[in-house]
Amino acid sequence: MERSCVQVYTGDGKGKTTAAMGLALRALGCGLCVKVVQFLKGRDSGEVLMLERLGAEVVRVSAGGKFLWDATDEEKSALKESAQAVLPVIRGWLGKADVVVLDEALGALHGGLLSLDDLMDIIDHRSSTEIVLTGRAAPAELIERADLVTEMRPVKHYMDAGVKARKGIEF
Repeated sequence: MERSCVQVYTGDGKGKTTAAMGLALRALGCGLCVKVVQFLKGRDSGEVLMLERLGAEVVRVSAGGKFLWDATDEEKSALKESAQAVLPVIRGWLGKADVVVLDEALGALHGGLLSLDDLMDIIDHRSSTEIVLTGRAAPAELIERADLVTEMRPVKHYMDAGVKARKGIEF
C-alpha cells in the first residue's frame, strides 16, 4: 500500500467487529495478507471461521468464552500473559502483513491486559501495515493518532427486547 492508516471502530453500538471483519474480507478478496488478533472472544464465530478458510491468520486471546468481569483472578492473570505474549507476534507482522485487525484491543486495554503504550507502539511501528482496532471507549490519545474513527451508536437493538445472540448474525 502507498500509505498505511490506523482505523478505529468504537462506541456502544453493534457493528465494530462486523465492520473490521468486513474490511478484512475485502482485503483478502483483493489478494492482501490479513492477520487478526481477537482479544476477549472465545466463542467460535462465522466471520473468524470464514476468514481462516480464505487465508487470514487468526490468533485468539480469551478466557474460554467468559467475559473479563466473570474471569477469576487466575484467569485474568493468564489472559494478561497471553495478551502480552501476542505482542511480539503482532510486531513481527508489521511491514509484512497488509492489514492487521486487533479486535477488542480496546477491551483488552480497559481490562488491563494491554497498555496504551502497547497500542501506540504498534501504531508507531506499523510501517506499510494498515491497523484496525475495535472496542468501546477509545481513549482520546488513540482517537488523535488514528486516521479514521467511526463511533457506533445504539439507536435500537432487538436484544433489548430479549432476542438472544443468533448464529450467523451475531456470531
